[in-house]
Amino acid sequence: MGIQKIGIIGAGTMGSGIAQACAGVGVSSVIQDVSDAALERATRAVSGSLDRLIKKGTMSDAEKAAAIARIRTTAKSEDLGDCDLIIEAATENQDLKVKILQNIDAIARPDTIIATNTSSISITRLAAATRRPDRFVGMHFFNPVPVMALVEIISGLRTSQATVETVTELAKRLGKTPIGVKNSAGFVVNRILCPMINEAIFTLQDGLASAEEIDAGMKLGCNHPIGPLALCDLIGLDVELAVMEVLYNAFKDSKYRPAPLLREMVDAGLLGRKTGRGFYDYGK
Repeated sequence: MGIQKIGIIGAGTMGSGIAQACAGVGVSSVIQDVSDAALERATRAVSGSLDRLIKKGTMSDAEKAAAIARIRTTAKSEDLGDCDLIIEAATENQDLKVKILQNIDAIARPDTIIATNTSSISITRLAAATRRPDRFVGMHFFNPVPVMALVEIISGLRTSQATVETVTELAKRLGKTPIGVKNSAGFVVNRILCPMINEAIFTLQDGLASAEEIDAGMKLGCNHPIGPLALCDLIGLDVELAVMEVLYNAFKDSKYRPAPLLREMVDAGLLGRKTGRGFYDYGK
């Protein structure tokens, strides 16, 4: 039968995006978050995203209604107990993730697969917080989930091949292209991408050019669709800092040290689009 019902922990951008991707292909999901306000925002975000598809002519009103009906929200983790797969999509903080995973491990059915959407933290380490390391796996989606085609499937030391095959098949059902990755800090994409963004922040900090000029240089000189600083604003400066700290702590290599300007901006609450200001001002 495969995966029929998915639980998603975290009603942020990634959680709501995963739910929308599931609903679009007929897979039911339950988004769980302790914040009722976050759950309401997630519902509005999915609805707004589907409205844009209707305006583009790629979705009908009836298809939107059917997709919305496949998504439930709840503040109770117990409501995830009957899910075939539970995806943790909380903030990129290891201690928080461990606490969430231990809680959900006690609630989920014995045969349920638990996945984490972490963008950098060790899958083996997170799996050890549960009693099912063979049914624990990384599923790293990319933002915005409904648009981005890639999913990194990361195996921990004890992840079973059956678990990998099950989530790989699900990723394909969602219209994604999965790539298999061995467990290592940052995995593949963020181990390459985040140091590049960090270096762009160093060039801004050192006064080599303005944010607009740095981004223009990478778009026009390297054919990137978006500049590294604008991309950091989209990802979230706090997420970029968290990934760089994971890389630096894992490899003890100074090339992964977070730029001081990045840390300063995170301390100031300038996190990018989600706060209305990062390297650019979004007028919120």
